[in-house]
Amino acid sequence: MTKRERDVENADRYEDPYDSYERAFDPLYSDRRVRGQHGLRPRHFPRPKEEEAAAQLAELAPLDLGFETTYRPGRHEAPWLLSSLRTFYVNELITDIQALIRGGKEASVYRCAAHPTLGMPFLAAKVYRPHELRTMRNDAVYRRGRQILASDGHAVKKTDHRIMRAIGKKSAFGLEVMHVSWLMHEYTAMARLHRAGGAVPQPVSSSENAILMSYHGDGQMAAPTLNEVDLKPNEARPLFREVLRNVRLMLAQDMIHGDLSAYNILYWEGQITLIDFPQVVNSAGNDDAYGLLQRDIERMCDYFVRQGVSCDPGALTDELWQTYVVMEGSNRLADESRLFAEMDA
Repeated sequence: MTKRERDVENADRYEDPYDSYERAFDPLYSDRRVRGQHGLRPRHFPRPKEEEAAAQLAELAPLDLGFETTYRPGRHEAPWLLSSLRTFYVNELITDIQALIRGGKEASVYRCAAHPTLGMPFLAAKVYRPHELRTMRNDAVYRRGRQILASDGHAVKKTDHRIMRAIGKKSAFGLEVMHVSWLMHEYTAMARLHRAGGAVPQPVSSSENAILMSYHGDGQMAAPTLNEVDLKPNEARPLFREVLRNVRLMLAQDMIHGDLSAYNILYWEGQITLIDFPQVVNSAGNDDAYGLLQRDIERMCDYFVRQGVSCDPGALTDELWQTYVVMEGSNRLADESRLFAEMDA
């Protein structure tokens, strides 16, 4: 291997994670990369119109939000991060972005300074990566039985043929619609569960690419996830019961988390908070609902068994399914039949 080839290989290995933003948005990046590595003239591609190229490059320029952020994002992270959170700043919900507290392939979470009028010191902002750059599982299993949600949280009508056609063709517009719907399912699920008394973050606001919610932790560190914590002997069983209470609460709302594990439960000062709800599924409308519930319960039991709690995931899954899906479904059908009979009388 030549020295040039070794240099290229090492550069790829230690690539700035936000170089992907440049690849996605800078129309000149590919040509430069080809010439730099191989000394070759790039094949001819039609150049975008001057106005389109200028618009694409303008997206890379830092946005003037009128305030300095304590957190210093990378060169290619900054435009996306600041544009995603701009609405929250303009609406006087946050005054600063202080730190990156959790990174992920799908989204990253930042600690923000809350506006003084909100009466809390911090808020957490979950910012999704551009859908072109998100490394996601096959999410079709989670979308079954779910409505497509617009940025206001309302369902898109199936008679809106323009949107349905764009989704079917997987056009850029259709992919953006699905991206917004994925985010809004998380926001609306948290809102419903928080109103019902669930141990979930309190949603504050949303934009087309970010969710603003209550922050768990302090100014030095964010609440760790449960997988990072060894519970005290007297903590494990009460917290296991609290997780079960939330699973039951979700089922009572026709919801299954879909990705529940110790990695998606925060722990802070003896309390837990369930997080990450974009893949939440409809327990009554998804053919894979039982399997997803079973996986949630198995993962949850795996952790708590290691903490000394006895748990039979199979029996627990069956009990929950029979109580909240089979019986509740039958009760709803009976109630509906009774209502129609009274209306016909």
